[in-house]
Formats: sequence, C-alpha cells, structure tokens
Amino acid sequence: MFRDADISRDLGVDERAAAEIRELLLELRLLAPGTDDGPPVPVDPLIAEMELRSPVERSINEAQERLAHIHGELRALVPLYREGTRSSRCDQQIRVLDDPADVKREVSMLMHTCERETVTVQPGGGRSSESVRRVLTPTLEMLARGVTMRTLYQHTARASLATRAFVRQVVAEGAEVRTTGEPFERVFFFDGRIAVVSQERRGRQAPGAAIVSEPTLVNFMYRTFENIWQSAQVFDADRVEYQETAEELRTNILRLMAAGLKDDVIARRLGMATRTCRRYITELMDEIDASSRFQAGLIVGRRGLLPDDGPPGPADDDPEAASEGGSDRTSDDKE
Repeated sequence: MFRDADISRDLGVDERAAAEIRELLLELRLLAPGTDDGPPVPVDPLIAEMELRSPVERSINEAQERLAHIHGELRALVPLYREGTRSSRCDQQIRVLDDPADVKREVSMLMHTCERETVTVQPGGGRSSESVRRVLTPTLEMLARGVTMRTLYQHTARASLATRAFVRQVVAEGAEVRTTGEPFERVFFFDGRIAVVSQERRGRQAPGAAIVSEPTLVNFMYRTFENIWQSAQVFDADRVEYQETAEELRTNILRLMAAGLKDDVIARRLGMATRTCRRYITELMDEIDASSRFQAGLIVGRRGLLPDDGPPGPADDDPEAASEGGSDRTSDDKE
C-alpha cells in the first residue's frame, strides 16, 4: 500500500513530494485506488501498460478507418476527373499557372507521384532557410522511395549555409548535387516527361510557372541540362572553400563585362547580389589596371584574358538587358 507518511519517511522527502509521487503513479496506472477509502495499492506494470494502451490503440484504429474511408471515397473519383480533363490536357501540353500557390501544389503532387528521377535546376545564390525547411521532408521521402535526384546550383550557392546543410542531408540519402558558373533559369524535371519552368521573377514575389509535357520541348530542355551537368562541379557541402569555382565565377564576370552587360544584369545571370557583383568587378578592374568599363573591355580583348570560346553575344541581344526582372536575386538582395 502507498501511504504518504511512509513514503515520505522512506525516501526522505516531505509529504507534499510524496503526494506528487502518488498522483504520478496513479496517472501511470501503477497504483489503483484502495478499497473502502484505503490507501492506493500497487498494480502489475503489464496491467498498467494494457490500460494505457487501450485508448491509444482505439484512437489509432479509428484514425486508420477514417483514412481508409477518405482513400476509398476520393480515389473512386480519380477516373471521373481524369476522363473529364484528358481531352483538355492532351490539347494543352503547356499549362501556365500564374498563381504561386498553384505552382506549389503542382510541384508537390509531381514530387509525390514521381517514380524514377527528379531534376532540379536552381539559379541564384542559395536557398533560404524557410525554403529548405519546406522542401526537405518531401525530398527525403522521395529519395526513400528510390527516386534518383540531381540538383544543379550556381557556384554562388556554395557560400549559403542553409544550402550546404540541405545538400549535406540529401547527398547522404543518395542525391547528386553540382554547381556551375553558367547562367540558367529555374526548371524542374519529373521522370524526364514533365518540366516545370519558372516564370520571370519580379521583385521578391514568388513567380508562376509553365507545366510543359510536350515531349519535344521537354527533351530539348533536358538535353540542355545534361550538357551543363556534365561540366559542372560536385558540390561538397563539407568544403567551405571553393577556389576553382571562384576563378570560374571571375571568368564569367569578365565575359559578361566584355559583352557590355550592366552590373545588375550580370548579377542576375550569375545568381548573386548586385553589390557582391560590383565588388568582384571592382577587384577585377584593379587587377587589370582599368579605370573604366570600356577600358576594361579593351584590356581583356588585347591581353587575351578570356578562353578561346569567346564571350557571350552582344548586350543588345540579351533579353535580360531590357527587363527589370531576374532569376532569383534582386539588386542589393542580401548575400
């Protein structure tokens, strides 16, 4: 029997503490109320376990029954929905979703139904902590199903702590991640048959996207990705330094400067903040002893500072030069 005075004496605690112990043991079903208002009596722990488990198991069974009901009711509607939308989807192999919320739902559904491979092409200087928290769990679940995953970032993403943490976790589960100095736009591929192409970002608002299922277009974009992927460098999240990628980044800045692009356009194409880009440009101009952008272009050409494959086309041919939007970062965005 559990008598507060006896427990207080045996354990060397006051009666208030003994009373708290009694209440805890009653809650755990390890004590049962005594008969005729007598003190509580001990209970076999196996019996206590059964008493505690029973309501939890009932709750689980009820939840499973509700899940089965939801599954049966909604899955029964899938053939009707697909039949009703099949003709419009066949005729509309490029669907434009202007609402970012619709894009998130579509991507979430594609991640959930993806069977073989997902490819993510992420421009900019790295992912935010919020973005990482949002996509980490579904990404790990997808990898656990055996889906292969390849992700391509720009070199500037290597300086992002949140991105490195994300890369470390997904690579441990089998994903492949690389970075490149080449400019590109955001696009996702699912099983090599559907591409989600991001619209142009304007300011900080999340953009819409086009859902492309036309095989010729998807294959063309996928081959373009493969070409960049082959020359990209493995993203080792445990290595903070990246001298080789920094040199490639400097070379790409020189290329774009030689093409006559403005600082903010160069920054957008290389996925960095404008002030970071200007810092690189200032350092490069100091190195080659140029006092102006025009003089820098002449010096670069005369000294052969760029590789033989040559700079990109003229600035007037660059669609970004005439627009205010960017791929992922805006001017003076945080580094």
